[in-house]
Amino acid sequence: MSEGDKYIDFDEDTKVETKKKLQKPSLYKVLLLNDDYTPMEFVVFLLKKFFHKNNDEATQIMLHVHQNGVGVCGVFPYEIAETKVIQVLETAKKNDHPLQCTMEKD
Repeated sequence: MSEGDKYIDFDEDTKVETKKKLQKPSLYKVLLLNDDYTPMEFVVFLLKKFFHKNNDEATQIMLHVHQNGVGVCGVFPYEIAETKVIQVLETAKKNDHPLQCTMEKD
């Protein structure tokens, strides 16, 4: 067998079309839960730091959480939502605040 016989030679006019169907990742809402102890300013700080909200957006979300008991910080793919929940919980704990943050499928 010669070296050239080892390989399949496709005709140059032959075209193979492949389509990959990619699924969009499931999205998850990151939720802040109201409590009577975490300062409002700290909640605004977290929203600006981890969710890149401007001061007005962060204040609006914080007030919604305060008045309704829960509020959406953002909607993200699973891994990003999970990371943001962990960041909020760890930062709250380090600052001795009982703030709770969860995620749920959108």
